[in-house]
Amino acid sequence: MQKNWWKINSETRPDTPFLAVYEDRIRFNLERLIKAVNGDTQKLRPHIKTHKIGEILELFKIYNIKKVKCATIAEAELAAIHEIPDVLLAYQPVGAKKERWISLLQKYPNIQFSTIVDNLESAKALNEIAEQNKLTLNIYLDLNAGMNRTGVSISDQWSDLATEIISLKNIHFTGIHIYDGHIKGTVQERNIQASKSFSIIKKELEKIQQKVNYELKIVAGGSNTFPFYATQENVESSPGTFVFWDSNYQINLPEQEFKPALVIVGTVISKPTNATLCVDIGYKAVSSENLIDKRLVILNDENLLPISHSEEHLIVENRGKNQYKIGDTVYAQPYHVCPTCALYDSVQVINKEHQICDQWLVVARSRKINI
Repeated sequence: MQKNWWKINSETRPDTPFLAVYEDRIRFNLERLIKAVNGDTQKLRPHIKTHKIGEILELFKIYNIKKVKCATIAEAELAAIHEIPDVLLAYQPVGAKKERWISLLQKYPNIQFSTIVDNLESAKALNEIAEQNKLTLNIYLDLNAGMNRTGVSISDQWSDLATEIISLKNIHFTGIHIYDGHIKGTVQERNIQASKSFSIIKKELEKIQQKVNYELKIVAGGSNTFPFYATQENVESSPGTFVFWDSNYQINLPEQEFKPALVIVGTVISKPTNATLCVDIGYKAVSSENLIDKRLVILNDENLLPISHSEEHLIVENRGKNQYKIGDTVYAQPYHVCPTCALYDSVQVINKEHQICDQWLVVARSRKINI
């Protein structure tokens, strides 16, 4: 791996902590993603929850990636603003989200929007609001392949549910959606687990396919199972973390060979003891749902180990020989990049000369853009 790839030479920098992203590495990751599907970008529907950034959507278009998946209506609106032709909201619209969803479709009639449901009541509610607004909604049936977060269980008679949804006048049944983020292990173990559930799903899907006169779509997987679904015919894969990568997947998904493309830049603000430093990367600056040893990795010194964390402060123990003074820069790679990116209003873009060359806004970190 390139030595000190994260180093920033710019003398003038924003106040820390800030996020730095490396466009040449993002482009490498996009090219690596496309290579994994043998150049067939129609097989890609990347999730944009990782970055929430319009300029990255523009990069997607340069690489002929024209379908995305998202988790919020703000993300879906951002994709529409950047004229991504095909946008899937992989989050069942319930309550006020139904009205917002309809408003989004009405504002951007040239975008092919779709969303998911996992029960007949929600499907009927969407059918009713669609009828009121003289719309037809594209709907995927969300399947639970073992993660037990959302979706109808693949052990249930979900083809019967699909048949009932197909009968709804203002619903176009588009296909099925699968997210199996619970699958862990080596690439071989992940492939075996994904294949086992997918074979069950495909047999049931064949029954539904016989009832319609158009081809049903399959949107499946995230980063963990991308190596499996990338090789399956007529399946759209939905990894998201590949854009920036993080230390979690660098450790646990080594076969995918993406490059880290985002770091948190912090500053040493205090030296409370001879063996510890205080850095301004508190848990308002890095995703902190994991134990402290799985929140970040200090890139410029592997001997700086986190031992304590609070809202604005990170205490690291210096177990090496390097000496630090107040004001020194610390570069850190997050363990979980997606919620980390959502903590920031903007990212600083670093070029090949290690200079800050631009700033991109993390527009869809907001719960609402316009709608």
